[in-house]
Formats: sequence, structure tokens, C-alpha cells
Amino acid sequence: MNRLFSYGSPPHPLRILRLCLAALLLLALFVPNAWSQLNWEGQTGALVTPFAYTSPSKADGVGHPQISFHYLNTGDVIGNDFQISGTIGLFKIIEVGYTRALSSEGSNLTLSPLFTGGYNIFHAKVNLIPENAGKNNFIPAISVGFVARTQVERVYGAVTVPKTSQNNEDIYLVGTKTITQIKGLPIVLNAGVKGTDAVIMGIAGNAGDINGNATWVARAFGAVGFVLPGPAKSKFVVGSEAAQQPKYLYKVPGPTIPTTLTYFVRFLPPGKIPINFDLGVAQAAGNIAPGINLEARHQVGIGITYRF
Repeated sequence: MNRLFSYGSPPHPLRILRLCLAALLLLALFVPNAWSQLNWEGQTGALVTPFAYTSPSKADGVGHPQISFHYLNTGDVIGNDFQISGTIGLFKIIEVGYTRALSSEGSNLTLSPLFTGGYNIFHAKVNLIPENAGKNNFIPAISVGFVARTQVERVYGAVTVPKTSQNNEDIYLVGTKTITQIKGLPIVLNAGVKGTDAVIMGIAGNAGDINGNATWVARAFGAVGFVLPGPAKSKFVVGSEAAQQPKYLYKVPGPTIPTTLTYFVRFLPPGKIPINFDLGVAQAAGNIAPGINLEARHQVGIGITYRF
């Protein structure tokens, strides 16, 4: 079966958290380098939205690769989702990467089988305008990018016999600005728009129109984060995100999907330790139709990024 766990109960979130903390302590022993945090799908970004920044690299070469692990306890219906990512920067303005999405099935006998199975995620981003271009402090970084997901067997793809392997994609434009004019309180602002035919980044399969026909839609996303001082010259980033979703599902007319919201805390260790740790709460989907509750409105997730 194309899933991470085929039998038994999903792992308890506290067990996953302990494993990630152990990995954090081990990786912190390595020689430090500069880095930036990867999001859910392996892009430089917050938890689920991309930033206009790219993975660090030099203008004439390839940067150090970054790897990340993300876990989201998506609830009893959807189950648990895991992301293992690798991303690398090129020529100071490009990043490319690959993520493998994995899952363990939830406990709802009717709905949980719609959300199992892993799939592939490929992404790339190009920075068009660097932040503060021409020494103008008001100019944000501007980038374009895409995300391509393959072998997605979710929702409609899960009920066909045999299962239907679907693809879905995002194409986006994003701007990011770090405001440093307020002494002691840097603020990160991020906003963008994407064309997409994926619902909740592929977790809920493909998008449809009100009649269930395949469609692409334009959706906005944004994030804000505040950088706060921590102990021993460490830092915390406290923030929130919003990502509009396609309203309807492919071949499933009726249910409606709300905007995804997240609230997160990011820990940046002191000095040049090349590791980052995220803890967040995601509001994905609850009652999407009469009698259909996905029970994924207050879900805890964690993430770790390490740069070689």
C-alpha cells in the first residue's frame, strides 16, 4: 500500500515531537552555516506559504543543500501527514527542490480512506527583484515559482477502481519584505497570488468548480511574522498565515473548503547553528457539508530544517 503506516494506530504526536527534538540536538553539534527555513512543501517560506526569498547560494554557483522534516497531526479523519524535503539554491536567485509527502490513515472508516497515500512534490522559484533593489529600502523581494504534484490519489482518486493517479500544480507570484525600521522588532510581511488546481496543497486532492468539473482558480495568500529576542542571543519568530483554497473538490460537488489559517512560532538558535525549529497550529477544514466533518480545525504541526 502506498502509505507510511498500513496497520495500527497513527503515532502519537508527542512521540513525533520527541524524535524531532532529539534530531534537533544531534544536528546542532555540526559546524554551522547560514541557512533559511523551508516550509511544508520544501520552499523557503513560513509554514505553508512561500516567501520571495530563495535558498542561499552564490551568484556564480550552487548553494549548500537544505533538508527538512514536517509533521502535521491532521486529525482523526485525515490522519497524520509527513513531508521530507530537499532544496538547493542556484546563482543567488533560484531555488529548486523535491518533497515526498507521506501519510498514515485516520480512524474514520468512511472518510479516512480518501486521504491516504503518498505523492511527489517538485518546486522551483526565481527571484525577479531582490529586496531593497537599487538601495531603496521600500522595495520588497519579488519572485515567481511553481509547485507540481504527481501521483496524488486523494478524494476522487481514492474512490475509483483502480485508484486514479492525478496531478495538480500551483503557479505563483509573491513579494516579501523585512521591515527593520522599528528598533528591536523586525517584521516580516509576505503576500502573493497563485493559480492552482490543488486543494489544501494536494492533501484533499484536486480542485473542481461548483459542479465538480476540473478547474484552475486564482487564490491569495499572505503571512506576517515578528522577530523577538530569545535567551543567549537566540530569536523567535511569532506569526500567522492565511492561504485561500479552491472552494470545491473535483468530482465531489457540494462540500466547500475554507481558507487555511496557521499560527506559528519559529526558533532560531544563537550564533550560526544551521538549524531551525517550527511549532504551529493549522486550521484546515471542519464541517465542509451537512454530515461531513473533516475535524481538522486546530491541528498541531512541527518542522525542522537543516542546512549543510
